[in-house]
Amino acid sequence: MLAALFCRARRGRPVPSRPTGAAPGRAGHLKRGGRAGGRAAAGRSGYGTDRALAMLFDRLKRFLIVLEGTEQDAPTAFSPGQAVSGRVVLELAAAARIGALRLRAMGAARVHWTESRSAGSSTAYTQSYSDQVEFLNNRLKSVLPTDNGEVTVLQAGRHEFPFTFQLPETLATSFEGKHGSVRYWVKAKLHRPWSTVKKVKKEFTVIEPIDINTPALLAPQAGAKEKLARAWYCNRGQVSVTAKIDRKGYTPGDVIPIFAEIDNCTSRAVVPKAAIIQTQTFIARGTKKQKKSVVTSIVGDSIAAGKREVWHGRALKIPPVGPSILQCRIIQVEYSLKVCVDIPGTSKLLLELPLVIGTIPLHPFGSRTSSVSSQYSVNLDWLSTIPEQPEAPPEYSEVVSSPEAEQSLAPPCRSELGGILEGPFFTYIQEFRFRPPPLYSEIDPNPPSNNIRPRCMTC
Repeated sequence: MLAALFCRARRGRPVPSRPTGAAPGRAGHLKRGGRAGGRAAAGRSGYGTDRALAMLFDRLKRFLIVLEGTEQDAPTAFSPGQAVSGRVVLELAAAARIGALRLRAMGAARVHWTESRSAGSSTAYTQSYSDQVEFLNNRLKSVLPTDNGEVTVLQAGRHEFPFTFQLPETLATSFEGKHGSVRYWVKAKLHRPWSTVKKVKKEFTVIEPIDINTPALLAPQAGAKEKLARAWYCNRGQVSVTAKIDRKGYTPGDVIPIFAEIDNCTSRAVVPKAAIIQTQTFIARGTKKQKKSVVTSIVGDSIAAGKREVWHGRALKIPPVGPSILQCRIIQVEYSLKVCVDIPGTSKLLLELPLVIGTIPLHPFGSRTSSVSSQYSVNLDWLSTIPEQPEAPPEYSEVVSSPEAEQSLAPPCRSELGGILEGPFFTYIQEFRFRPPPLYSEIDPNPPSNNIRPRCMTC
């Protein structure tokens, strides 16, 4: 009996205690009652722990990130190289202990898609393609007053912790596509003792500037194509199209004037159309996935058989669309203008002209020659220095050449120039000045001669 009790105690089981004179059945009843009481006490203890955790979580009323100059839910746009400023807002219902508040600015381009492939008549598998390019990953300095590993006690109320960081000079424009995206965000983590980590994220938009005032984007775009219409091995004639636009670069809201000429030498009527096409290209592991969509389009009048249609600057307005993305390794967004002709009984005749959708509109002067120089910095501050009232003209004596100045009209000798001619050659320009007028006199300095025969008035 003692050996059984000793083994039971070593296994960690409770040893029943029976008072003197008590019946064995009564002892068993007390044993079952003890277990039930233990479970009830444990339940009350767990309920108290959950209630304490709930009270701890209720202390944090608001936890969010606000970027400077924007509201909480408003989209924010920045340019590469720009400084981003904001603040972390922490609102507490009661005093709370904070272990750390860490921030990180991140940005990346990601692509992912799957393709189903067949390896036989009864075997198929799915191939997955994924890739990622990281543009931004900066861990910001702690926004807490102290971050030495100690716990900071914050009182009840609203607390704001400012932060700032610099964007890199080269970033891709934010983008959301079917098989990929380019995203930027700021993420904050709040660490508290004996509590789960709270996280909050604020996304922002980056727009890469594309200036269309460059020689490459100001160059006209033109092309020509022709197609022989056939039906059941019968030649029905030829359709040709020639199109031209004034430049390659445009911005959203611009109107593209289309100059085109369509010749219908077939025996049936054809319909010309024009559309702006957006092409999204996703690249992963050397494989490309494309998605094309029509941004906007126009339809011309039907061209009868043997007739010609001419578009004298047919207007096609660009709707609000995202700019072109050309510098990202795994995501590209390109645009093109397609002029097509629907030919009954055969495939369409397509003519494609490349487009680039930029962010900096055409130079206000509106000429291609003047806008080419917009890639250089032009300082127009001198316009503000022009006085409203013109200054008085200088005295006549200030502009009249003196005898000494007349002698200086000759070009300098080679010996006087010294080492000037050793450098780059510059043309020597003389300084020309007007001689003073003669003094006023009522006597004619050149009187007429008496030897001159007077002119006959009747001749």
